[in-house]
Amino acid sequence: MDPFEATDPHRFIADFLTGFHGELVGSDEDAGVIVDRYHTPDVVQITDGHRMDRQKLIAHTRPTRKQRPELRVSVHEALAAEDRLAARYTMHVRAPKRELAIEVCFFGRFAPDGRLRQARMLTRTVPSGTEAAA
Repeated sequence: MDPFEATDPHRFIADFLTGFHGELVGSDEDAGVIVDRYHTPDVVQITDGHRMDRQKLIAHTRPTRKQRPELRVSVHEALAAEDRLAARYTMHVRAPKRELAIEVCFFGRFAPDGRLRQARMLTRTVPSGTEAAA
């Protein structure tokens, strides 16, 4: 089954990112339960050369849950084929003490149920409001 069958790839990745973030900052539910809802147990995510498995991903959520920043995602490009999705998007983050934009080039594989299985991401932080045009 194609995880993107019923959803446009732009909408899929935007909903995935904002849904995961929203559940992390909007509830006190165990972070591991939320991670498992969005990621397979064998998830491997490599961002800028840093490898995260499930346990590291859970640990990575702690600062986000503590600061509870706002997140808005602008998807510039997204393509999907079978279980793979490639996207270029900007995450706009507003935390109590700072505001930033993170440009992301994302290459991922998803399980049939829409959970992330593997991802490779390249990121670049830019001053908020100055990200590259779509």
